[in-house]
Amino acid sequence: MAITKEQVIDALRNVDDPDLNKDLVTLNMIKDVEINGKEVKFTVVLTTPACPLKDMIKKACENAIIYYVDKEATPVVNMTANVTASKQSGEEKLEGVRNIIAVASGKGGVGKSTVAANLAVGLAMQGAKVGLVDADIYGPSMPIMFDVVHDKPRTRMVNGESKMGPIESHGIKLLSIGFFADPAQAIPWRGPMASKALRQLFFDADWGELDYMIIDLPPGTGDIHLTLVSAVPLSAAVIVTTPQAVALADAQKGVNMFEMPQINVPVLGIVENMSYFTPEELPDNKYYIFGKDGGKNLAEKLGVPLLGQIPIVQSIREAGDIGRPAALQKGTETGLAFRDMAQSVAQQMAIMNAKPAESIETE
Repeated sequence: MAITKEQVIDALRNVDDPDLNKDLVTLNMIKDVEINGKEVKFTVVLTTPACPLKDMIKKACENAIIYYVDKEATPVVNMTANVTASKQSGEEKLEGVRNIIAVASGKGGVGKSTVAANLAVGLAMQGAKVGLVDADIYGPSMPIMFDVVHDKPRTRMVNGESKMGPIESHGIKLLSIGFFADPAQAIPWRGPMASKALRQLFFDADWGELDYMIIDLPPGTGDIHLTLVSAVPLSAAVIVTTPQAVALADAQKGVNMFEMPQINVPVLGIVENMSYFTPEELPDNKYYIFGKDGGKNLAEKLGVPLLGQIPIVQSIREAGDIGRPAALQKGTETGLAFRDMAQSVAQQMAIMNAKPAESIETE
């Protein structure tokens, strides 16, 4: 008996997206069903190419066809993604940019810029279109981390307007406040001057289509942060901390800043950096230099996800210094940790994007 498209669709109603808690058919994720004898081909359109459950969903689809349709069927599942867009806060929008995620910390020295750089690279390695804005006016480090210290953005005409063209490195579109200053010269930024310069990085640049724009914010929770997050249409924030108590207290302040009524930006979760040290000669040993699970405990206290626990390893520092972020290192513990973190961020962003749509449907 011939296999029908209706049988295939009905079978796939038994496969849920574990994050969104609905079946793939209801979520309109099944496309291009083709049947050729016993061969059943179709496409699953995920909400992000960085979905950590991609392989599990694909296997569930294959099993559904064999179990519910025909045990002799040969399912051919094409996994692709169409990144969902968040509702941008603020008065101005960045057209073509689906999600804008700020990476922040309550204090300096916790590896915020390293996390931001590797988050961007980790997302791009999964197939996403990614931009990175280095908004750390006190210590812009992205030109070093991406080996573009001597590069300068060039202007280009877009729809009759002069726009900055971001520098491209490791698949990332990058603009940094550091491109416009002498690396050896300290600039005494005043609030209005800093705000104007930062706005130009966002609104006077030709970013094109982006799935994710990552922003490396300055450390702390001062006036410049309030100005920036009010002016830029943020989707969400990621807070970086280390496990020790003093860093956790400052991370809590960072969360509080985003929860202020005039800011009101949702926090996707916590990244615990420098979680443990593993010597190269003792790969099975973990030493909790700064304490254990501080970031994990903070995430539980705040009711937000722990997005990653990143080890303190010499190679991470070396990778940043030579302009090749550690996420690029395949087959290493650090590379895997950063890519897992990127998947968690993409996963939580997709879940957050699904919530407004659900509330609209019920109104």
